Amino acid sequence: MTEQTAAKILRRPRWLAVAAWILGVLILINVVLGIWWSRQPDVFWVNRSVDDNRIVVGYATTDTLIRVAGTLLDKPGGYLSNDVMPPGVFLDNMPNWEFGVLQQVRDLARVMRNDYSRSQSQSKEDPDIRDAEQAFFIDNTSWIFPRAESEYRRAINGFTRYRDRLSDDDDLDAQFYARADNLREWLAQVEKRLGSLTRRLGDSVATTRINEDLAMDPSATASNPQQDVVAVQTSWFEVDDVFFEARGTAWALVHFFRAAEFDFAQVLEDKNANASVRQIIRELETSLQSLRSPVILNGSGYGFFANHSLVMANYLARANAAVINLRELLDQG
Repeated sequence: MTEQTAAKILRRPRWLAVAAWILGVLILINVVLGIWWSRQPDVFWVNRSVDDNRIVVGYATTDTLIRVAGTLLDKPGGYLSNDVMPPGVFLDNMPNWEFGVLQQVRDLARVMRNDYSRSQSQSKEDPDIRDAEQAFFIDNTSWIFPRAESEYRRAINGFTRYRDRLSDDDDLDAQFYARADNLREWLAQVEKRLGSLTRRLGDSVATTRINEDLAMDPSATASNPQQDVVAVQTSWFEVDDVFFEARGTAWALVHFFRAAEFDFAQVLEDKNANASVRQIIRELETSLQSLRSPVILNGSGYGFFANHSLVMANYLARANAAVINLRELLDQG
């Protein structure tokens, strides 16, 4: 190589150096923002009463639903599930966490529409809850026409109007019926969600399972042939997705059970079920302990490395068992 050629190499255009610096800074900013936006929000305390310390049945549940849904939109980074720009588009842990929270918000909103706000099946629906509940069911990844955030904000506003009417002594149309049968309806939804998540978390190590879909019913049939052994193992690329969805589910349920503890206090006391609710809350809170690993490990059940999915499944299974016991207790006369 001649001295002239070497000199040309050393005299690279200045714009290349500037572009390299800008690219490096942008990457660093995106990495920092990605880490900050991926932080799970802290658990907040549930408001039991209106500002003037006046107890209103249903206020805790409605206000908590509003605050939990609002956290999806107002946490650092905002709502990320429908982001199409970096760094949000490259994140997957927080969007899965958001989906877990959203599932619980949808379930509670539907129970409030069909049960909590109605005295019987022939009762008229509350108009604010009816419109708000529907808005929560927009595609969670929709980013334009309509934007998911806009629809969720509309739903929050609808439940806010219902909450304000509920706490207004002059408005007799807004009602919240804290009955044992209504609480059982919500617990049935929670039981199904936790049962599904527990199975999916356990499938991080399981490869197959015996098909028991038609078990215990000799006359049961299915639309398609049923295999005796079903492949169930969760893909290695989806293990962390299921884990963070479960974390979001547990985070939302901690708040909703705390609210139910307030609004259904009389029902729980009559059934001597307060201890059951406290046990559910404790199991869910324990599942939200700080994660001290930079990645979700998927070690075998008795292997050298941890399996975070199995640990999470253990807590959710214990919480689900307590939910089942609580439902059975509420069924008793």
